[in-house]
Amino acid sequence: MIHLISDLHLSPEHPEVFDQFGEYLADLNAGEDLYILGDLFEYWLGDDAVDFLGHAEAQQLLRSLSNRGVKIFFLSGNRDFLVGEKFADECGIELIADEHILKVDQRQVLLMHGDSLCTDDLSHQKFRAMVRSPGWQKTFLEKTIAERDGLAKLARYHSEDGKAQKNMEIMDVNPEAVRETITQHDVEILIHGHTHRPAIHRIECREAAYRVVLGDWTPKPSWIQLTEEGLVLAFSDSVQRLYF
Repeated sequence: MIHLISDLHLSPEHPEVFDQFGEYLADLNAGEDLYILGDLFEYWLGDDAVDFLGHAEAQQLLRSLSNRGVKIFFLSGNRDFLVGEKFADECGIELIADEHILKVDQRQVLLMHGDSLCTDDLSHQKFRAMVRSPGWQKTFLEKTIAERDGLAKLARYHSEDGKAQKNMEIMDVNPEAVRETITQHDVEILIHGHTHRPAIHRIECREAAYRVVLGDWTPKPSWIQLTEEGLVLAFSDSVQRLYF
């Protein structure tokens, strides 16, 4: 069984989400795989700031899960793109790149966070390109944790303010970007998060394909269970299924 989640946005301000996360992990079994598709944390200042951000318990939960024999894979999002090898080693998780190909029997499934598909949101794409550059990250991580925290909070403030002024459709994926990405990777299934709009979409490319979107964890968890026979997407009080 392969499990996929994203967009928990863990923070000390929302202990109820952390409690849901712990309950969810308790149900996973040895030999299963867990893929986290970004934005596990509300924001990340670097691996040296785990205690400062109040994420020591989350680190312990992931380490415990790994020790139980569940393989954990982490694909960073637009909130936690600075998660690095030190944190991964502490948790026993494997970092994977965006646009990761997951092989399920004879099928190839494309895993993404999803924000790179929102090409109509020009301000976000500009910001994304900047903070993903090695030079920017090196300069940022050389600052003190307090300085980093101040800059991150300022960026979050501007981000939330900008969202209030944007058309909701601008912040969703661009259909052409989705088709191009599916065609480029020659896959039948694309799974991503980011938009907080859980659903299963049929996409017309060269051949029929599907885009499956994970939801966030407010007020209830959202997850995918993936097998050779198909997948189950859960969110709120709804369940959608896709059979292969």
